[in-house]
Amino acid sequence: MGLPDQYLADGERVVLSFHPHWKRLILPVLALIVVLAAAVAAFIFIPGDYEYAGYARGAVAVVAFVALVLWTIIPYLRWVTTSYTLTSHRFAISTGVLNKSEDDIPLAKVSSVSSDQRLLERILGCGTLRVESASEKGDIDYRDIPQIQRVRHELFRLVEDAADGNIDGD
Repeated sequence: MGLPDQYLADGERVVLSFHPHWKRLILPVLALIVVLAAAVAAFIFIPGDYEYAGYARGAVAVVAFVALVLWTIIPYLRWVTTSYTLTSHRFAISTGVLNKSEDDIPLAKVSSVSSDQRLLERILGCGTLRVESASEKGDIDYRDIPQIQRVRHELFRLVEDAADGNIDGD
């Protein structure tokens, strides 16, 4: 997870590297349970002496497979292929299952860092990180950041170090 060493600039070091909070996986796990339970129930309740029982079970299997792919596997792959890396020089965001999208925000361009947490997010320790930069994108919100207070603190500290000219954070 994070940036491989060959993508780091000279003197750049990884400070934090993480995926979105695991709460993004709650609905996919529930979907997995519901789809599997429904498929098992359908297999049990299809009478064995029914003339088209094989076709009915095949249809149930296909529908269950498609539902699992759409509601469980794809969200999991999106979660596992999304990574956030905070280095001494930049905040790097990488997303994408088949197509990869990478976004780097140089710490020298960051003008403000803030966070927002709803009640459930406070309990889970995650939240939304808002990064204001001097780029054409302006304000960028990153949702479901785990350990939001730690990430915000580290990002703010690194931004202050970059503003003071102490880019290595020593």
